[in-house]
Amino acid sequence: MFEQIPLQRPATALLDSIDSPAQLRQLDPAQLPELAEQLRAFLLYSVGQTGGHFGAGLGVIELTVALHYCLNTPEDHLIWDVGHQCYPHKILTGRREQMFSMRQQDGLAPFPKRAESRYDTFGTGHSSTSISAALGMALADQLQGREHRSVAVIGDGAMTAGMAFEALNHAGHTGANLLVILNDNDMSISHNEGGLATYLAKNLKHRTDTNVAAPLFEALEFAYTGPLDGHDFSVLLPALHKVLNAKGPQFLHIVTRKGKGFAPAEADPVGYHAITKIEPVAKPPAPARAKFANIFGRWICDQADVDDRLVAITPAMCEGSDLIEFSERFPERYFDVAIAEQHALTLAAGLACGGMKPVVAIYSTFLQRAYDQLVHDIAIQQLDVLLTLDRAGLVGEDGATHAGLFDIACLRTLPDMLIMTPSDEQELRDLLYTGYMHSGPAAVRYPRGGGPGLVPGAGMNRIPLGHSRTLRSGRRAALLNFGPLLPQAQAAAEALDLTLVDMRFVKPLDESRITELAASHHLLVTLEDHAIQGGAGSAVAEYLQASNLHGNLLCLGVPDRWIEHASRAEQLVDCGLSADQIETRIAARLNA
Repeated sequence: MFEQIPLQRPATALLDSIDSPAQLRQLDPAQLPELAEQLRAFLLYSVGQTGGHFGAGLGVIELTVALHYCLNTPEDHLIWDVGHQCYPHKILTGRREQMFSMRQQDGLAPFPKRAESRYDTFGTGHSSTSISAALGMALADQLQGREHRSVAVIGDGAMTAGMAFEALNHAGHTGANLLVILNDNDMSISHNEGGLATYLAKNLKHRTDTNVAAPLFEALEFAYTGPLDGHDFSVLLPALHKVLNAKGPQFLHIVTRKGKGFAPAEADPVGYHAITKIEPVAKPPAPARAKFANIFGRWICDQADVDDRLVAITPAMCEGSDLIEFSERFPERYFDVAIAEQHALTLAAGLACGGMKPVVAIYSTFLQRAYDQLVHDIAIQQLDVLLTLDRAGLVGEDGATHAGLFDIACLRTLPDMLIMTPSDEQELRDLLYTGYMHSGPAAVRYPRGGGPGLVPGAGMNRIPLGHSRTLRSGRRAALLNFGPLLPQAQAAAEALDLTLVDMRFVKPLDESRITELAASHHLLVTLEDHAIQGGAGSAVAEYLQASNLHGNLLCLGVPDRWIEHASRAEQLVDCGLSADQIETRIAARLNA
């Protein structure tokens, strides 16, 4: 058991001799426990050097070794659901020395990535897709006469999503040779919620009866095995050999401990879901600064104090969305629906129909999973639901799977949808209140991390819909800012003597102000932390064209390509959105 993360690279002679699963399969089974211990030590050290996902990988060390030992990867297909737990898999598949580039620009991705390795058979940054993907691969093999095996490793948290059960239902119908491994550790990122979690917890109290959980999965025509200790090779290897050689859909239920082998992570699996890089020299603590999520967390408690109709809904993002205080102070009005984004939105619709005022705290990237429910159940019925879209825009090291770059494009096509883009902490609080008081669907998008450091007041300020604010008057061009890139916009406006307008609203636009600016400036520039296609700049372009106004418009935002993992500052440079680059691009257009 490790008590601290190693600061010096540990001696891992056996692990260092393994550069591929083929070499792993040459070991004697008696060597596997030692390999697992060395793998755990190396994982602790490497993640300490780079930061990254932590607890989930520690919990599947033995399972990862056993799977690559029993399977013929990469010909056999191994799919890791979500991908938080893929670091041991990467270490054993020829990427051990590359682990020190994890989450860095041009380094290893923090999730499985097909372009990175033949062993990453499916990209999995979002939850609950593994069974569908593995079934598709199994059917493809069946149709083409291949004897490969397909394995999906899914956590009990990911099993709460409807998509997982849709795949289980279909797999049983096909009779395909598919193995689903349920990694049962009572955790997603937070502690699991819901009836399935309760059922599995009850099952573990009766582990001597291995048939307790069988009815749930055998009803879906899976042959059930388990629950088994996922850290014990003496039971894990025989079980894997058995289910991998059986025909038809197989379900193996193993029990693991998130953070296994590192005492602080075992004690606090939520806090150690991921860690930051360990600095070699202690730095003085930076002054505490509220993140945008913290501003939201304070606002929703303040609003709930004065309006007992307010209810909060989150799909397993309590800590990330900063709903902890709300959940403790207003437990009867707090609903963590687990990893079930579609249900979260339709639940909100039903609550709104019943006279409540739902606030759905959801990451921008996860809203994509519930677009039909947003359209059909909320927008068409014009229900009072406020969506608070955290992690909007570029998110840094988590990369393309977690970037929130498409929400404006998805939302602004919906009639009567209110879309707001706060640029600082005070604007976030004011626009949250504005959206909450609005009659109809509304969304506020804000980025990961913090803003310029403003401390918002305790009041509730309602901003007139579509009302922008002019921050600077200039001569050469007008810069229309949408969202958190305001500091970069201010620097460029000062350097080039530009008019600067913080637009606040993507829908409705401040059309009268745009008309004035188009008449008085040779060039209009839009700036946003969102994909250029379909974003706020596109909305301005559409208005100019429809109003027969001049078309001298420069749209600055995220270009039409996938932005790979790097720091947020590096991603902004990659997209041409640093302050210097914005200034250069505007100057080039003015001088063209």
